[in-house]
Amino acid sequence: MNAFYIEGGRLSQEDARHAAKVLRLRPGDEIVALDGKGGRFRARLGEEGSVELLETLPSNEPRLRLTVYQGVPKADKLEMLAQKLTELGVSRLVPVDMERSVRHFEKVERLRRIAREAAKQCRRALPMEITEPMPWQKAVLDMRKRELLVAPWEEATDGRLIGLPPCTDVGLLIGPEGGISAREIAESGARTVTLGARILRTETAALAATAIVMAIMGEI
Repeated sequence: MNAFYIEGGRLSQEDARHAAKVLRLRPGDEIVALDGKGGRFRARLGEEGSVELLETLPSNEPRLRLTVYQGVPKADKLEMLAQKLTELGVSRLVPVDMERSVRHFEKVERLRRIAREAAKQCRRALPMEITEPMPWQKAVLDMRKRELLVAPWEEATDGRLIGLPPCTDVGLLIGPEGGISAREIAESGARTVTLGARILRTETAALAATAIVMAIMGEI
């Protein structure tokens, strides 16, 4: 079944058009309705975008609250991460202006739209939260609120993601293309780990580390 966000018992005008014109759905067809607050429902389409809720579905939100602190990368890599991290179950994506970031990032609303569409595609109960870009020192204060903060770092000589202690609130610090500086590692207080002998691109590191942490914590 296709998934749609609802508000006030209706699809948005955009979603109603998409359902009718693209997906060829008709009144009486069943969908997954998402209320944007964590609720998932088996529902039936009515006339002109109205929706009748039929059954509450189990939540598919992970127990683990995972925040990815992503050093702002080049090009449109954040857009890809907004989509893929949503699918993997990340709770928050925090773009961070780091020492080796090569540009500032401002298109947060576009990222949020991408995350919302990705949540519909994978029928996730909640879209991933995406914060406004944070300067480094503000991000450090946010990182300190996490139960555990881990940084995959190319200069780490030991430490693996396998073997992390059980946690419910984890932060992943991912550097931009130029990596994380030694000063930033020290200031963050992160537990450094290696992702292997090969240097991964920033977006690859973010996705690989997220998938591994989710698997370790029993979410994959």
